[in-house]
Amino acid sequence: MDATLTLLIGLGAGIALGVLVGWLVGRGRRVEGAAGTEDVITLRERLASAESLATARGDQITALLLEQQAQQARAEADNKVLQQLAPVQETLRQMSGKVDEMERDRAAQYGALSEQLLASRSNGEQLRATTESLASALRNNATRGVWGETHLRTLVESAGLINRVDYFVQSTIESESGTRRPDMVINLPGGKSIPVDAKVPYNAYIEASAIPATATGEQEARRQQLLAQHAKQVRSHVDALAAKSYWTGLSASPDFTIAFIPNEPLLAAAMEQDPSLMEYAFSKRIVLANPATLWGLLKTIAFTWQQNVLTEDAKMLFDLGKELYSRLSTLSEHAIKLRRSIESTVTNYNAFASSLEQRVLITARKLDVLDESKVIGAPGIIEAQPKSLTQIEFAALEETGISRPELDLGLAAGSVEPTPIKKPKTA
Repeated sequence: MDATLTLLIGLGAGIALGVLVGWLVGRGRRVEGAAGTEDVITLRERLASAESLATARGDQITALLLEQQAQQARAEADNKVLQQLAPVQETLRQMSGKVDEMERDRAAQYGALSEQLLASRSNGEQLRATTESLASALRNNATRGVWGETHLRTLVESAGLINRVDYFVQSTIESESGTRRPDMVINLPGGKSIPVDAKVPYNAYIEASAIPATATGEQEARRQQLLAQHAKQVRSHVDALAAKSYWTGLSASPDFTIAFIPNEPLLAAAMEQDPSLMEYAFSKRIVLANPATLWGLLKTIAFTWQQNVLTEDAKMLFDLGKELYSRLSTLSEHAIKLRRSIESTVTNYNAFASSLEQRVLITARKLDVLDESKVIGAPGIIEAQPKSLTQIEFAALEETGISRPELDLGLAAGSVEPTPIKKPKTA
């Protein structure tokens, strides 16, 4: 708006200047004839000055017009840019809303995270207190022994063994070293047993565990000293356990004892400090076992018991079948004897009937003349015969007349040949 006003003012000034120049030119021409040379020169100078001023004003007006056109072009270009940037502005507005929403979510999540950190810190304090209480309790030998025995019993039950059937706890045995009570005795098939001891040194390891693994200097040296002491304590425990010689008090027992260490890091730390510890224990007839290895051994024992039960059942079934076959053989002998008795009875009856019909009745009919009212009937002949047992075992018995035990011995020795099956005789 200001540029338009300036342009109008410039145009008015230019028009006024042109009118003034024209008037001065006309006046100069009128005066030129009436005035002298000096006046003409003065007027010409003024005219030239006016023309120069008019030219300068014209140049200014042209420059103002050009500047106005340039400003209008720039305004149109800015308007186009603003129109093109309108979607970007909308996107930026939406993005600003999203940023505000994310900021609110971040604040909420930060609050929830702070609560979780506080809860985690509280749980950590409770866990630390519980761990310290547990470590303090495990420093007591009696408590540590109960813990090891409980862990051992849980492991044995998880492997499928049954208390007072597959294993016994705190049973008293008489070994070469005197009366002993191993923590557990595991029964094996065949009347064999394996003793298990669940005690292990723990104090030095607890003190070493209290020192961080990243410690340096004196703390690291103290930690290594405690771990070395722990390895020595485990080796001393192997010696003490070997001196008890539990296996000598068990009948048909493998000559070794299982030393159960309830915690894997306990054994790993000792073996790291003393790599020859396992071989040394083997030389003393002691097997160092952690929960994983002992569970595998117990699972194998449970599987062996299952297979042993199946074997005993199969043997019992075989014995019953053999006994049943023997009794069936005796029953077949009685059946053959009964059939022969029936055949003998039938033969005797048929002989009686023939004698009665062909001998006695012929003589008896001669008495009919004396008393014709009485007629003696002729007895019938039995045509049926008892069925013979046709299987090879019964046929052999019937043909040879050998008893079942004698036949079994003969067939086994090859002195009696099985008799082929024959059809039963008919009357």
